[in-house]
Amino acid sequence: QVQLVESGGGLVQAGGSLGLSCVASGNIFSINVMGWYRQAPAKQRELVASISSIGVTYYAASVKGRFTISRDNTNNTVYLQMNSLKPEDTAVYSCAAWGVVVLPRGKYDYWGQGTLVTVSS
Repeated sequence: QVQLVESGGGLVQAGGSLGLSCVASGNIFSINVMGWYRQAPAKQRELVASISSIGVTYYAASVKGRFTISRDNTNNTVYLQMNSLKPEDTAVYSCAAWGVVVLPRGKYDYWGQGTLVTVSS
């Protein structure tokens, strides 16, 4: 069983910064891609950023230049540093891991429960 646990959400003023982290635990051999989704009320879920095991990154246009994703492969952890936050960044941010090779065998995708980020104007 693999679990993804996020931390770091909270309330921040517009223009401020916030950092999120997500730790994947369990019988993990390797993880291909890790990333972050977000879902705001009455909006579709959006892939915010992702990072491969070799460091190739993707950013949604709405966050490019403001958010930075990074990961620690040794500790199966992914981070999201969010700067210059805007009220429209308010959402539940969920961690995801794709292509998780688990022991003794198998490859699956996993999602975390999410953490709320609220940006006040």
